[in-house]
Amino acid sequence: MSSKVNNPMIQVNSPDDVRNVVLIGNAGSGKTSLFEQLLRARVPGYRGEKDDAERLSQLYLASLQTGDVFVNLLDAPGHPDFVGELRAGIRAADAAIFVLSAADGIDGAARALWEECAEADLPRVIALTKMDAAHTDFDTVVEEVKDAFGEGVFPIHVPVGSGTEIDGTVGVLSRRFRDYSASGEPVLHEGDAGHDDLLEEHRGPLIEGLIQEAEDDDLMESYLGGEEPTREYLVHDLMKATATARLFPVVPVTTVKGVGTEELLSLIAQGFPTPSLHPNPEVTRLNGDVEASVSDPAAPLVAQVIRTTTDPFAGRLSMVRIFSGTLHADETVHVSGHRSHFLGKEDGAHPDHDNEERIGQVQQAVGTELKPKASAIAGEIVMLPKLTTAETGDTISAKDSPGVVPNWKMPEPLLPLAIRAASRNDEDKLSGALQRLAVEDTTVRLARGASDQLVLWTTGQAHADLLLNRLRDRYGVNVVAEDVKIPLRETFVAKADALGRHVKQSGGHGQYAVCNITIEPLERGGGFEFVDKVVGGAVPRQFIPSVEKGVKSQLEKGVIAGYPMVDVKVTLYDGKSHSVDSSDMAFQLAGAAALKEAASDRSRVALLEPIDEVTITVGEEYMGAVMTDLSGRRGQMLGTDSVDRKAIIRALVPQAELSRYSVDLRGIGHGSGTFTREFHGYELLPQNLADKYAAKE
Repeated sequence: MSSKVNNPMIQVNSPDDVRNVVLIGNAGSGKTSLFEQLLRARVPGYRGEKDDAERLSQLYLASLQTGDVFVNLLDAPGHPDFVGELRAGIRAADAAIFVLSAADGIDGAARALWEECAEADLPRVIALTKMDAAHTDFDTVVEEVKDAFGEGVFPIHVPVGSGTEIDGTVGVLSRRFRDYSASGEPVLHEGDAGHDDLLEEHRGPLIEGLIQEAEDDDLMESYLGGEEPTREYLVHDLMKATATARLFPVVPVTTVKGVGTEELLSLIAQGFPTPSLHPNPEVTRLNGDVEASVSDPAAPLVAQVIRTTTDPFAGRLSMVRIFSGTLHADETVHVSGHRSHFLGKEDGAHPDHDNEERIGQVQQAVGTELKPKASAIAGEIVMLPKLTTAETGDTISAKDSPGVVPNWKMPEPLLPLAIRAASRNDEDKLSGALQRLAVEDTTVRLARGASDQLVLWTTGQAHADLLLNRLRDRYGVNVVAEDVKIPLRETFVAKADALGRHVKQSGGHGQYAVCNITIEPLERGGGFEFVDKVVGGAVPRQFIPSVEKGVKSQLEKGVIAGYPMVDVKVTLYDGKSHSVDSSDMAFQLAGAAALKEAASDRSRVALLEPIDEVTITVGEEYMGAVMTDLSGRRGQMLGTDSVDRKAIIRALVPQAELSRYSVDLRGIGHGSGTFTREFHGYELLPQNLADKYAAKE
């Protein structure tokens, strides 16, 4: 009998009918190909989706039915630039298929993805793809996986054959052979013991691991005495250990014949937790009370927007995971976004909000199509079109029982992209387009940089390219990328006396103001200090604030390269005035002139550059390479540490040297490196670089 089912609207009656599964793997692992294989195995007529930049950069939802189980299948991006989408997929799912290429080995990027899953305590099955590649040995790869991810890794199926001649798998516990060699449906051979030689290395360790998981000393003693537990008992314990993330089964997969597809579908149905078994995020009520959300259709509604897409014609489409209660089409719900509560600070791009909004249609993925349904219950993932106030990460709850659940950890965008509109027409559309981008993609941050430059902070080059393409293709806005301007500052490094004069006598009412000032450098971060030491009324009292205002105005403009001047103390100690021709504006101009006069000797002034404190986490084997690279970036080491085979390096680094660091670190650390940065302060710019900046002005 064919295992495929027709593709009607599937009625979900209980959270136990649902499995929410995310496929996780780095770029090139074969993850999306496996996603397609699983759909083809259960969705009649499925021909696959187009692999374009948009498809590969976002969390993608499709569904299938296997037996009586409805599976929401999520394909998470594998590129590290889109880790925010990956974390959204982990929040939406209750278990993962972790995809590794048997032909390519385990790199830093794969280890980083495993750590993401481990941090969320997500149950995982490991799919070893590309087993049909030349010179790929299953046992060798399994040992590499164990070495990378720990002793909880056990093969539960082993391949029969090698390379392109792999015809199927044999179950380590069941000893059953599933044959994929013929066209059409794979054939399951019950009780086939003809492949026991393949199981010898793996069967004993797997059984012992399961007995240890069961913590049954009597069972272990009887097993060591030669009495083997029943197959049913072992399979039950295997599924329990898988669902609780204590054991990570390994399944070999091939692309051409689809070996491993049925094995994975069986594990999804039998070994992955239902929404009722996987912990939900806690709910904070608007009065501050914190409570658990339970996967009960009769409980108050609690759901979360997992991702948002926008279309200039169709509007928004929101992917929503329902944790508790039931969501009905055409009902009014409460929409909450309270990032400040969980971040401990305001998020300027996404301010806190509470709104009531009427849900329109509720749409369910049926295969890759979206079909309307009357309601959806706890455990389901649905799509809601045309929500107007809900953003990614927001909570949707019952209007008479509002609450908010925490967001998943959003990646910090660390690659700046400076842009300007290509034309006046583009400038008129740019603001609205950027607002839509920020709603759809919570990992992009908009900021104004030096000289009011518009800067998009992105997670990497692939993310930056994607945003530029969206602006052009989706919103019809052409922009020009520019070099990011570093917010330098000017300062005095030596004490100076200066005379500022603004005297004009050209008939009629004249202008007359003279001021004498002393300028002294302050310590870094000292800002600006103005001191009045005028005696005898040389500068009338009403004009002393005018001198200060003029000095401040010139400080903002700079005196040598057009950058604001900081960390100076200005003392007004003398001056001259005229009873008729002196004025507020005249003394402002005199104060500004005095500052410029003091800077006429360039040896007294210097440029300051911003310095960030950087904390880098990278695989220990790349520590030396990272430190060497930091030295080349004029970095000042603060200290190092080591935790769980990771090196942690702290350093002070000029911002000018960090503009491409998020890209460069991935290469240096072979995908294992991440970093954070925090503004530290300003320090003197080396003279050779200062001369270059001054020459540009």
